[in-house]
Amino acid sequence: MGTARVIYEIHQKTAYTYAYPVPVARHVLRMVPVDRPRQRVIASHFSIDPDPVEWVETTDFFGNRVAHVRIERAHTRFVVRTNARVEVEAADHADPEAGPSWEAIREMAAACCDLSAGSPAHHLFPSPAAAQSPAITAWAAASFPAGRPMLAGALDLMMRLHGEFTYDPKATDVSTPPAESFAIKRGVCQDFAHVMIAGLRGLGLPASYVSGFLRTEPPPGQERLQGADATHAWVTVWCGPELGWQGLDPTNALRVSTDHVVLAIGRDYSDVAPVGGVLLGSGRQKLSVEVDVVPLAPKTTRSKTNG
Repeated sequence: MGTARVIYEIHQKTAYTYAYPVPVARHVLRMVPVDRPRQRVIASHFSIDPDPVEWVETTDFFGNRVAHVRIERAHTRFVVRTNARVEVEAADHADPEAGPSWEAIREMAAACCDLSAGSPAHHLFPSPAAAQSPAITAWAAASFPAGRPMLAGALDLMMRLHGEFTYDPKATDVSTPPAESFAIKRGVCQDFAHVMIAGLRGLGLPASYVSGFLRTEPPPGQERLQGADATHAWVTVWCGPELGWQGLDPTNALRVSTDHVVLAIGRDYSDVAPVGGVLLGSGRQKLSVEVDVVPLAPKTTRSKTNG
């Protein structure tokens, strides 16, 4: 029996161009992956231009690596470059019909007293970018008839979302609430994730938001995934103590495995935004993002059995 692992070289360049010089800026950056279950960071480095006068790195509540930088030099361009080598292990995909019913998950999550970072308690309620919507809740409920196993319902919801929504980068922007993207049935990975999260939480089911990267060179014979040109987003759903958190990518109708590299985890996009902060200036700004996630060495390790 084998366990597939893939090593990726990740290169990302995020550039902001400003209409007028910005004399002072403070940024909060979440641009570098960290070790996670089934994910090991072999090496990582990131830099910014222009050089900051202050650079402080911390780890936030959900375990994301965060850099706080301050720039006090007039600039019309702000550039962040990330380079990382990450090993990703294939996920152990549980049987969708296994595990507790969604009603049991709702009861367990509501009664949960655990307040650690991995607790479902933090992902039950509306959050700044994933507000509750009666219309989305009613739509999501069709995937959860009485007694249906939690994971089976979540997979059905993912497939319905993928089938009914159109991937359209021009339809929404980073501030579009899920109710708006749901109304037009269009958007990008961020919108797909927020709609799915809002639907699950509306039913009392725990769901978190994940930002990360997709491989940009698909295996032979497979199509390139939507969202591979920029930071991607997907969802994890809590399926009980035994199955834990299961990753689902509604943009591509996929269960998360070796194609996905986790960058940050939170309640919604506002918790994991790659670049945030405040700058002193006026005028429009233009954003460009370039991402390459290139597999280096797929490999298989053999598990040993006794006897």
